[in-house]
Amino acid sequence: MTRTRRFVAPALCGVVTLRVMKRVAVFGNAGGGKSTLARQLAAITGLPLRVIDQLQFKEGGAAVPQDEYLKLHRDLLAQENWIIDGYGDTTTLLERCSAADTLIHIDLSLPIHYWWVTKRLIKGLLADPEGWPKDSPLWSSTISSYRVIQRCNRYLTPRYRQLVIEMAALKRVAHLRSPREMVEFLNNVRNDFQIG
Repeated sequence: MTRTRRFVAPALCGVVTLRVMKRVAVFGNAGGGKSTLARQLAAITGLPLRVIDQLQFKEGGAAVPQDEYLKLHRDLLAQENWIIDGYGDTTTLLERCSAADTLIHIDLSLPIHYWWVTKRLIKGLLADPEGWPKDSPLWSSTISSYRVIQRCNRYLTPRYRQLVIEMAALKRVAHLRSPREMVEFLNNVRNDFQIG
């Protein structure tokens, strides 16, 4: 069951608007805890969680054909309620952010991203990482994540930061810059849902 809750948004020209959390895009650099936060948010809100990696990759880690991924993504965006975790590609991420009523940008320091990718590797030696397609290639995915972190930080993170600034007047936006802020965000949502 989905629990829809209205959130009080900042005053715009003296008018306080209410925003509904029904479509949530969670994005940021590799190894930033996006999947963990998205799972916890889904548990709190009752919104269905969709993971981009599960749309883009088949069991075993083989890529889905791009046209198939784009159709799956379009179909997903057409649904009334969702939390979508992940990147995909820049075009689909921007489409997702446009369709979302809530944007969550996880923007941690680079050492945290590298450490959390390493922790995921260590844990993945015992069990598939949660949210990954079954039997995904752990080693090559980890090496890919290590390579992506610096490139994302240089090219995408500045765009993400600008996006959340531009969208703040139109959508509920959370720009989370530390693990503490991630916990506080989830606690605030939890409190809002308990009150409502």
